Amino acid sequence: MDAPVEVSALAINVVVPPEVRWRDTRREEEFELQSLTIRLLPDGTLAAKAYGRPVVGGRGAYVSFPVPDRPELAALVSAAADEAARRWASHG
Repeated sequence: MDAPVEVSALAINVVVPPEVRWRDTRREEEFELQSLTIRLLPDGTLAAKAYGRPVVGGRGAYVSFPVPDRPELAALVSAAADEAARRWASHG
């Protein structure tokens, strides 16, 4: 392939450990945030969204939320990005 490949973003999915999970409300429904989708953007920065399910259970929508500015969540995002980089570097 002669033309450069343009990668718009790389994304990983990360489980939020139970002790770090939090709850948030959308449209009067409470959600427990259980996973993060972390994207490496073309400029090298990271962007993260949190996803969760309704606390009451059932087949509610899987809804995205902003990730709060908390040290333990920033550490999780950073560690996940480092692990993803390690795995990408050794792909086969």
